Amino acid sequence: MEPAETPLVGRGRELALLSAFVAAPGGQALVLRGEAGVGKSALVDQAARWAARADHVLIRATGVEAESELPFAGLHQCLYPLLGRTARPDKRHDVLDVVFGGGEGEPPSVMSLGIAVLDLLSSAAAERPLTLLVDDGQWLDDASAEVCGFVARRLTAVPVKMLIALRAEARSAFDHARLPELPVAALSEEDAGRLLAQRHPRLDERVRRAVLDHARGNPLALQELPPYLAAPHPAGDLFAAPGVPLPRRLQQLYGTRIERLAPAVRAELLRGALDGAAAGRLRGRVHATRYRMREVEPAVASGLLDVDPATGDFVFRHPLVRSAVIQLATPDQRRAAHVELSRVHRADAERHAGHLAASVADPDEAVAAALEAAADSATRRGGAAAAVAWLTRAAELSERPADRSRRLGDAAYLAGQAALLDEAQRLLHHSDPEPGTAGSLAAVLTSAHADFVQAGAVTPAFQRLATAVERWPDGMARADDGTLARAADALVTMAHYAGDPALWQRAERILDSLGDRVHPLTALYRDASAVARDGAGLRGRLEQAFAAEAHLAPWDLARLGICASHVDVLSHYRPQLRRAVEREQEAGAVSSVMIMLRMLMLDQMYSGEWDEAERTGHQALDLCTAHGHVLLAYHTRAVLGQLAARQGRLGAARELQSAVDAWARPRGVGLLTQITEAIATGVALTEGDFEAAYLYAIGMTPPGSFDRHAHQIAPRALLELVEAALYSGRREQARRHALAACAAGLPEASPRLALSAYGALAMTADDPAEATTLYARVEAYPAAGDFPFELARIRLAYGFTLRRLKEPRAARQALVPAAETFDRLGCTAWADRARTELRLADRSLTRPGPPAPPLTWQERRIAELAATGLTNKEIAERTRLSPRTVSSHLYRVFPKLGITSRAALRDALSNHADEG
Repeated sequence: MEPAETPLVGRGRELALLSAFVAAPGGQALVLRGEAGVGKSALVDQAARWAARADHVLIRATGVEAESELPFAGLHQCLYPLLGRTARPDKRHDVLDVVFGGGEGEPPSVMSLGIAVLDLLSSAAAERPLTLLVDDGQWLDDASAEVCGFVARRLTAVPVKMLIALRAEARSAFDHARLPELPVAALSEEDAGRLLAQRHPRLDERVRRAVLDHARGNPLALQELPPYLAAPHPAGDLFAAPGVPLPRRLQQLYGTRIERLAPAVRAELLRGALDGAAAGRLRGRVHATRYRMREVEPAVASGLLDVDPATGDFVFRHPLVRSAVIQLATPDQRRAAHVELSRVHRADAERHAGHLAASVADPDEAVAAALEAAADSATRRGGAAAAVAWLTRAAELSERPADRSRRLGDAAYLAGQAALLDEAQRLLHHSDPEPGTAGSLAAVLTSAHADFVQAGAVTPAFQRLATAVERWPDGMARADDGTLARAADALVTMAHYAGDPALWQRAERILDSLGDRVHPLTALYRDASAVARDGAGLRGRLEQAFAAEAHLAPWDLARLGICASHVDVLSHYRPQLRRAVEREQEAGAVSSVMIMLRMLMLDQMYSGEWDEAERTGHQALDLCTAHGHVLLAYHTRAVLGQLAARQGRLGAARELQSAVDAWARPRGVGLLTQITEAIATGVALTEGDFEAAYLYAIGMTPPGSFDRHAHQIAPRALLELVEAALYSGRREQARRHALAACAAGLPEASPRLALSAYGALAMTADDPAEATTLYARVEAYPAAGDFPFELARIRLAYGFTLRRLKEPRAARQALVPAAETFDRLGCTAWADRARTELRLADRSLTRPGPPAPPLTWQERRIAELAATGLTNKEIAERTRLSPRTVSSHLYRVFPKLGITSRAALRDALSNHADEG
């Protein structure tokens, strides 16, 4: 019989939300965030019970501080129950072998690894939903957390839930993942009293009052403090010092219990604490378990350990116990424990070397060599950041100066490859200059801007600058408002690049508080950066601002160019930007030139001037590279990747996407990571891999959502998401997104967004008459010809619709110009689709053409299932294939049947059977 559950006191709201989270159909992610001891683990346990009762596949993982520097240790813990038991039908999953040490090849990007993980989870959830619970997520290694964050934002496409518990005061790579959060606060005074009475019913009033005062609603403190405060020292030294955080006081409380244990028991606890005892399986090649503590029953009796009922292993009652054990040990005791652990993990190069390095204080060439081997292992698995730390430590332990110099050089090289530019400079020059600490706003602005553009440290730079602006004295002389305006501009730019709603909201509060001290161009820049909310009316304000060109600084003109690009009217102002580029390029405001060139490139790309756009883009990239402007260089590469995807140069697009993503994602540069997702969406659409296109597209924005702080990329990718949803069998999501675009006011924001929104409405209309009316609106739209690629795709969709409605002559009127436009632009794959539709339209006007090529048995089976309206995922479940394999089969079927989407499958299969 299952043991009775103890209800969680004071958690009604959290439990209701968690219950709805577990029971909701489809996939989603949720973060629990709160201080240590507040009860996050208890909520995770309850979610696990609900998931188990609902017959979910249940996976639990726990972050371990001792493994936070081991790349992909956390990811392996999350996936280990599935590896080897779930079919992995294509080579995409080879990347999992690479990062877990069992395969060879180039370290994968976060995006390619994330898609592989999504596929693995989708396969595991084919029979029943899957719930993944991650406790102490702040201690997952950064590589694992970045992949988990990528996956978590795309779970709407698979029946997988991911619940992540994070400690509020700890930094985590999840901080950049933009996941929904449920804060877990301390209990109210009333609930704290109820919990205390439940756990310690016999306390006298004096002790009860002291516990409530010191615990401040923290459930762990309410449970642990009564025995201590009931002792003869009710005002003991643990709680005498003011200002000490409660978790640290609890850690000290555990320390008093640890000190009473025998030395042998403490040594065993130390080995377990340093190795993450009972926190799950190790990642890597040997699949060994962590260190198992033995003969530590006195620690159980002292309330420091529990016994896992499933395995019988001793486990730490709380992470604070583990931290207390380590802190109480002397350096010699810790070194001795690491020596023992290095023997335990001799077969694991990285873990063995890590313990060896911690076991010595003086130079030791054998240990240095082991660390060098561990760095090589980590580098092969994509853990270059960890390799830098190990090589640096190897240099410290080198016995000969030549070895020390060589290892430092290798570490600096790897730091550069890992985009740890500051670390590379420190290693090469043996110094680490402190950033500017002067109290003046100008000094803070200068240092923050340098960190932002050279290292991509967007969030730290924003936070430092925002704090400085917030402290700017109201009475400061108006003569200093120029510095204030530049700081306000920088805050908007940083918030735009970060794409973090919290940063956007803080920037807006600051700008609102400054009132008329905010320059009108700054307000215009802010509104254009949130086009999904404030796009209407911007074109008139831009016209007025450009009219004063003679009085604009080059950086003001660059900023106006960004605004004009956001609302797709930059073509009107190309002459002004070209003149400024020629004037400033040699010895002027070169940073502004880089920005203006990128804006010109974007305008050329959307206008169909693709060769010119590529030349402009490389001109901008050369300038960025020559002047060390790292952020703008990667931004330019990202736009070049978008252009390559449109041109059908898919290898080049993937290469640029991977390079930009590897740099931007760890830094939280959300704008650039969204552009890489747009590139991946475009590549997948061009290839006809609509399932992958949809997975990438929903990473930019969920269907039907245009957040008020959304990146520019989400509105601009409207047509891509609608196409991916339609062609992957998700018509309802496509329609919802088209309607949401109009509700968000996108047609009023820019001519290109208007064209995309009207086209999306037409493509998703169920009523033929409505579709015809909407397509006519697209053709009549005055600016439609200014955006040839979008217009041709809409015409292709219209021609397909008309052919299905048995109107071949009308279909030709849409398909011929679409094919001609695709040919002119060089879009071979899109042109082929348009010509396929033309052939089908012509066949219905004349006699039948040659027999269609035969379908394989598997292709026919999949096509017939798709013709009934099943999605790729549903077909995969019936055929025991992966959704990716189903998508690949359909991609081969469509040309054989002479169609371009699954909506035409039923008629095409019938015709194919007749012809056969």
